[in-house]
Formats: sequence, C-alpha cells, structure tokens
Amino acid sequence: MKVVTAMSGGVDSSVAAALLQEQGHEVIGLFMRNGVEHAGTSSKQGCCSAADAYDARRVADRLGIPFYALDFSREFAGIVDHFVAEYSRGRTPNPCIVCNQALKFGRLLDYADAAGCSHVATGHYARLEGGRLSRGHSSAKDQSYVLFNLSRRQLDRTLLPVGGMSKDEVREAARRFDLPVSQKPESMEICFVPDNDYRRLVRERTETKPGPLVDMDGKKLAEHAGIQNFTVGQREGLGIALGRPAYVVALEPESNTVVIGFADDLLSSGLVARKLNWLIDPGRGPLEASIQIRAHHEAAAAILHLEGDSLRAEFRAPVRAVTPGQAAVFYRGEEVIGGGWIEKGIPA
Repeated sequence: MKVVTAMSGGVDSSVAAALLQEQGHEVIGLFMRNGVEHAGTSSKQGCCSAADAYDARRVADRLGIPFYALDFSREFAGIVDHFVAEYSRGRTPNPCIVCNQALKFGRLLDYADAAGCSHVATGHYARLEGGRLSRGHSSAKDQSYVLFNLSRRQLDRTLLPVGGMSKDEVREAARRFDLPVSQKPESMEICFVPDNDYRRLVRERTETKPGPLVDMDGKKLAEHAGIQNFTVGQREGLGIALGRPAYVVALEPESNTVVIGFADDLLSSGLVARKLNWLIDPGRGPLEASIQIRAHHEAAAAILHLEGDSLRAEFRAPVRAVTPGQAAVFYRGEEVIGGGWIEKGIPA
C-alpha cells in the first residue's frame, strides 16, 4: 500500500512513518508549512517551524523515504483568522480540530490522490478499528477528541499507526528505529502561537473595546479591556477581588459584557451544540452517550436530543465550565459516535 504520512518533525509522526515502512508499505513523508515564522530550535516537538521541518527531513533521510515540504500558508491563514474571530465573538476556539479537518486530512488527501496513494497517516493517539474511531490505547495521550469532525470518507482512508501505543512505547520504538527525534520533548502550545500568549495574537489582529464587567445580577463591578481577553471558567486576570474565588461565567459579545460569578455559577445541566458531524446514524434520538467538552475533560454521561440541525444534551450530573466555541464530542464507551460545536451551556 502506498501511504502519504504527515510528518511534523515530532516523535509521534516519525514513528508512525517508521512503523508503516516496517509493515511493508511504500511511505511518502509530507511536511506542511504554515507560513508562520518564529524563532525556535529542534529541542521541542512542534509541527510547523523551520526546525521541525529540518527534523522531519532528517527522519525521512534516516528511513530512506521520499520527503516533501508543501506551502499551506494561504489555507492556514484562514485557520488563524477563524481563531481570532471566534475570540472576538466571545467564543473559545479549538484550532487543531479545524486544522485536522481542512488541512491534515483535507489537503493531505488531495496530495495523496495526486501522488497515487491510497491512504494517509498521522501520529495521532487514536484508533481506527473496523472503520470506527475510538480512543487511543493510552488515556493520558488520547487524541480522538480532535478527530471527531472528520468525514467517513476521510476516516476510511486514514491510518493511525501509534494509536494503540503509549508515549513510552513510541519513544522506545523511536530508539529501536534509531530516529534522531527519539528524545525530542513535547510542545503543548498552539503551533501558530509559539510563545503560548494567544491573547497577544488576538490583540494584534483585532480592535479591542472596553466594556462592563458585571456580577450575576447585572451589577457593574469594573471595566474590562476587551472581551477577547476572557474565556468561560477563567479565574486569573479578572482585576477584581470579591472575597472568594471568582470566575468568568459568561461572555455577551452583543453588549461587550463579561459576567462574573462563583464556582456554582459555572455548573451547567446541559448544552446546545450545532454544526454536528455524525460517525454513526443517530436516528431520531434520544441517544445515551458520554460527552467530552474539551481536550482534557473526563467525559460526562448525558442524553442527546436531536432538534433539527442542532442538539440539546442533558447531563446526568451538572458539568463545570461548558464553553461556547469548544467541541462537544459524543462517545459510546471508547467509540466516537459524533460531535458538534458548543453554542451555549444550559445553567444548572
């Protein structure tokens, strides 16, 4: 089988390529340039810097496979624009999910077609078994959440070679293959925000406007410098003291208002999600499932009610900090059955 593998310069995608080659597949390595220039070294695992491209090429040379670096800066600029616009709308985006759908599996498949490849592969920690997307073997590294928005067509042509492995096992494999990135540390920042200060990026690209910061009764407590600086559940940087821990409970972009409350005010009995993507036939519902509302959230039991092109979920027990703009991903056991984008939480 001929497979194009997205090689980011990190250990996960490098081992994915090596495993496929070991299994007898004809592997082509592809690095996606995002056009975001920043200083860096090869000491951290990233996915888009010049140092990462160098590391990916070294791995390809070590494996003796063809390697290409393609410029996706124009497409990636749209992902950055969406990221910034979501914050301006009072929402908290997840750009990795958008990138996976549009670039890592969208344009990657286009390239696979042009190169005569039947499949694409990445280093994500998730499993594809019998056409079903499931959590990775290692719960600590599971990345099935960020793949929920892929189409059935995309998944049918995808291979996830490290999905059944732990991080330690991946590093052990990298040493076995004598890959130059076997000890490369991980990097958790967004690839186009290398200093991890996303608020700086948003401020540089938008016009911030001061507005009221109010309590749950609508009483003004202070002025904020711009709604883009806040996200639901945020505790730090509020600039007020209320005698006990306070949090951002809601953002109201229409009035440019930030609503502040306490821990109990963050609880939701359910949520509304739109722009749904189903990996099973949901029928007419209701469905019992568990819902993961952010990348590092323990999925919560819920009942899903389909309402036209949207969905209303009822949690079995209240859930904290349901955040508009994040993904709600639906699971049955380990299997991803679908997901959507959170429109709002329903107060408990």
